[in-house]
Amino acid sequence: MNLLAEVVSILRREGVDHALIGAAAMAVHGVSRATADVDLMTVDARVLEADLWESLEAQGVKLRILKGDFDDPLAGSVRLTAEDARIVDVVVGRYKWQKEVLDSAETQSLGEIELPVARPAGLVLLKLHAGGPKDAWDISSLAETHEDWVDIKGEVEETVGRLSAESRRLWKRLRDET
Repeated sequence: MNLLAEVVSILRREGVDHALIGAAAMAVHGVSRATADVDLMTVDARVLEADLWESLEAQGVKLRILKGDFDDPLAGSVRLTAEDARIVDVVVGRYKWQKEVLDSAETQSLGEIELPVARPAGLVLLKLHAGGPKDAWDISSLAETHEDWVDIKGEVEETVGRLSAESRRLWKRLRDET
């Protein structure tokens, strides 16, 4: 079973806007690092309802749904696991700028699957929002691998003011370093 293909098929069938994010999206944009899962993002909370995933559960896929609290940076997440398949995490954002990241995603081929992939500026914004050391490394790695980093920085500048103060501080440090 290609779990990612199955998940993407369900999201498409249900009209759920989504995009590839995380390490797999970074790899599409030239930054490779090991990861055990594939991350998709949406802002559509319907994915947090178990009945959306019934067809996969019937095939033996294990499902873990976590709904975020009011102050959680995510509305929730869904983890789908199947034997002999990479874990697929579907994270549910809650901010308008995250929807804009989805809207600007570009369709790419990932093996036998075509799916929307967050653009580099969108990935930077998501990494700033997450704010961990690995996220900072990812941003620096994008800066090193992209000839159009100046343009990417400009796109980030248009939105970064809508992120938290901590995210803006991280961006200022990374921007000044790259």
